[in-house]
Amino acid sequence: MRPTYRLNIMLCVEDLLSLELFQVLPQERLEWICNRAEIIELKEGDRLVQEGDPPRGFFILITGQLCLTRQSEGIEMPIGQHDAPSFLGEIPVLTDEPIMVSADCKGNCRIYELSGEDFRTLLHECRQFEILIFRALAQRSRGLESFIRNREKMAALGTLSAGLAHELNNPAAALVRALKSVPTALTELQRMNLVYGQRQVDEAHTAQWLAVRDQGYETILHQRIEPLKLRDREDQILEWLEDYGVANAWKLAEPLAEAGMEVDTLAALIAPWQNDPTELRDMGLRWLALSFEVMSMIGSGLRGAERIAELVHSMKSYSHLDQGAQQMVDVHEGLEDTIRLFSYKLKHGVIIKRDYDPDLPKIWAYGSELNQVWTNLIDNAIDAMDEKGALEIITASSGDRVQVKITDSGSGISPAIQSRIFEPFYTTKSVGKGSGLGLDVVRRIVENRHFGSISLESTPGKTCFTVCLPIASPLSPEPSTVSHRLPS
Repeated sequence: MRPTYRLNIMLCVEDLLSLELFQVLPQERLEWICNRAEIIELKEGDRLVQEGDPPRGFFILITGQLCLTRQSEGIEMPIGQHDAPSFLGEIPVLTDEPIMVSADCKGNCRIYELSGEDFRTLLHECRQFEILIFRALAQRSRGLESFIRNREKMAALGTLSAGLAHELNNPAAALVRALKSVPTALTELQRMNLVYGQRQVDEAHTAQWLAVRDQGYETILHQRIEPLKLRDREDQILEWLEDYGVANAWKLAEPLAEAGMEVDTLAALIAPWQNDPTELRDMGLRWLALSFEVMSMIGSGLRGAERIAELVHSMKSYSHLDQGAQQMVDVHEGLEDTIRLFSYKLKHGVIIKRDYDPDLPKIWAYGSELNQVWTNLIDNAIDAMDEKGALEIITASSGDRVQVKITDSGSGISPAIQSRIFEPFYTTKSVGKGSGLGLDVVRRIVENRHFGSISLESTPGKTCFTVCLPIASPLSPEPSTVSHRLPS
C-alpha cells in the first residue's frame, strides 16, 4: 500500500528532542526540520519502503513500530525492527544505492520524511549530528552484514545439504534395491544346489560349470563388456535359449550376456542334460543366470555403498570436521571435494577442465574457510553459465605462493562494475537472489585470513578469478616440504 501523506499535522520540536540524534542541533534547525518534514500515516501491514527501490528520504518514526525484512531465495526474512522514537533511511540516502530492506508497519505508525537533500544539508552543517549519523550507519551496517553473512552460511549449507541428499539418494536406492532382491535369489540358488546334489554328480562337469561361473563373476565385477557388444550378445543368447525351449528366456539372456557368456560355451555345458525330462534339462542355465544376477546385485550395491562413502568423506573433508582450525591443506583435495558436492548442478551441461600442477605443495591454511572460497567461486561460475558451459580450474606454484585460477565461459562481467565486484552488499543479481556478500567473504578469507590476493579478469565468454595464497602464512610454523602428487 502506498504511504498516506498529510500536511496538516506538523512535526513538533518536542518529538525531535525525544531522539538523542536531534539534541545536538540548535533550536532554529529543529524548527527548520519541523517545517520541511512531511508526515506519513500508515496502518497495520502497510509498507513504508520496498527492498530494491531507489533511495527515498530520511525517516523519523514518532509512533508505532516498523518491522524490517530482506528477501532470501524468494522468502522475506525478518532481520530486525525499529521502535518509536527512531530514525531510518540514512544508508541509501548517503550511498545513493537501492534500499536494502523492506519496512512494514506493526500497528498504526506516524512517520515524518525529510528529503535526501535536506538531510544532507543538516549533515554538512553540524559536525556532531554527522558523527552520530555515521556511528548509527556503521552499527546498522555491521548488524545487517552479520545477519546476512549468517544467512549466507546457512543458505550455502542448505544448498550443499540438498545437493548431498540428492547425490546420496541414487546410490542409496540402488543399494536398497540390490539387497532387497538378494535373499529370494539366494534361496532359489540353494534349492537348485540341493536338487543337483541329489542327482548323480559328475565332478569334472561340475568343475566346468564353476569355472564358467567364476569367469562370469570377474567379467561382471570389472564391467568388461562394452554396451554396444552387450546388446548384440544378449540378442544371440536370447535366440538360442528360445530355440532350446527355456521358459521366460528373456529373464536369463541379460545376466548371461553381462557375464560375457558365449552360445557355444552354454551349449557345451548343457549338452549332457539336453534329453533329461526333468527340470535339470535347463536348470544349469537358470542357476548360472541367477548366480550372475546375484553378483550383479552385489556389484551394484557395492558401487552404491562406495559412492555414499565417497560423498560422506568429501563432506567431512570439505568441512574439516576432524581437524583443528589451521592445518596443512591440500588445495587439490579441497577443490575436488567442492566439485563432488556440486555434482548435482554440474551434470546438466557443465564440462570440467582441470590443469593441476602435480607438484603443488600443501599450504598452511584454514581448510574449512578456504573451501568457502572454492564454493563461492565455483557456484558463481556455474550460475554465470546458467549451468551449461566450460569450467576450467588451473593450479600452479611460484616461489612461496600457490595460484588457483577458476574460469567460466559465461557472459562476463561488465567493465563498468568490475571495480565494485568485491564490495559488501554489491550484487548483479536480482532482489532476493544474491546478498552481495559472497565475493566479499571470498576477499576477506583470502586477504585477511590467509594474507593472499584475489583478482578478476572478465570479457564476454571468459571470466577468470585468480587466487594467490602463501604456502606458509606469517603466523604459521614452517610448512612440510612434502608435495601432493596426483595419480597419473
